[in-house]
Amino acid sequence: MSSGDVIFQSTDLAQRRTEFLEAARSGMARLRDKDGTSLVMVPESHLQLLLELRKWSSVSTRLERYLSRPDFKPTVQSLGDLAWLRVFDCEDLREFADELNDAIIAADSDNDLAVLEQCLHAWKATARQLEDPLRRSVLLTRGIALDLVEIDPPSVSPEV
Repeated sequence: MSSGDVIFQSTDLAQRRTEFLEAARSGMARLRDKDGTSLVMVPESHLQLLLELRKWSSVSTRLERYLSRPDFKPTVQSLGDLAWLRVFDCEDLREFADELNDAIIAADSDNDLAVLEQCLHAWKATARQLEDPLRRSVLLTRGIALDLVEIDPPSVSPEV
């Protein structure tokens, strides 16, 4: 709390409600209740950011704990709410965990969930593709030789 921050009292709500709301809109308004409880009002978007960061930080910590075990095998039960990751092996899960951590840090720094949402969306899209056996075999087969041939652009005939 900076020196310019005001702690409002519950009795202030009647006479200083506009000031209280302005403080909340600009970031945070602290209210001290009669019993000494400190209450805080923040913009809903800020609260949502904090809740999502807490959730994904917890998920990341749990996943990293699993991945640190040498005998870990990803199962639906062990992954829990991350069961959509079951199509990936442990190496891919480690890469996901690293990207997730980077996205959490960036989202916190940016005060914006966009980078975290993009990370999750990309990994979920890849997981959906890998669930299909044919797509999985194409995506994961190494050494497919492709015969690519360069072609000339189509010629445009002059108008008559």
